[in-house]
Amino acid sequence: MKTVLKKSLVILVLLPLFGLSQNQEQSERTVDSLYREDQLYFGVTYNLISSKPEGLSQTGFSSGFHFGFIRDFPLNTKRNFAIGLGLGFSTNSINQNLQVQEDDAGGYNYELISTDQFTKNKYTLNLIELPLEFRWRSSTYDTYKFWRVYAGFKVGYVIRSVVKYEGDPKDFKLKQIEDFNDFEYGLTLSAGYDKFNVHIYYGLNTVFDGNSSLDGQQIDMSTVKIGLMLYIL
Repeated sequence: MKTVLKKSLVILVLLPLFGLSQNQEQSERTVDSLYREDQLYFGVTYNLISSKPEGLSQTGFSSGFHFGFIRDFPLNTKRNFAIGLGLGFSTNSINQNLQVQEDDAGGYNYELISTDQFTKNKYTLNLIELPLEFRWRSSTYDTYKFWRVYAGFKVGYVIRSVVKYEGDPKDFKLKQIEDFNDFEYGLTLSAGYDKFNVHIYYGLNTVFDGNSSLDGQQIDMSTVKIGLMLYIL
């Protein structure tokens, strides 16, 4: 009889603990199932000029560095379709043979020069960016490696522009060039597996505004960026 009573007491003591464990496990499942993905990004790109004026050529390696935060908003219960809206920063340089010089009136003159004339001729743009992404991924709340395809749109505001020239007849640097467009916007695509992904940006507007011209023609060149994007958290 005592043995039966002891067993009954043990069961009575353990039952609440078992129930609490079940509730905690269920709570953890509920929390884990509300996961979000890929909210921090870091990228490196090779920058290309499209719609180049005749005679313009790129020299050296033109690079871009990108980082920021994207808030993930899942659209379905599986949470593999989502919209991402974020805020980021990027710095982009283009090495080429289009020389930009400031005249006495505060305007700018443009001239294509020989690559033998200089060792460095580039412009650099720093931007605050707002990326918008439409996201598909093969993830679940307990998997950390998955396929993804993110297509979207990005708009950037140019906060700093610099032209740097090193060559004949003398070196110079220009800052905050007014002829650069204040905004840069274009289409984006990131696709890959796990953390590293191929990234493409296709610019929809021109680098320079309507005030810039070369040999009487407006400079309508835009930017294409191709590289790798790393997503975490």
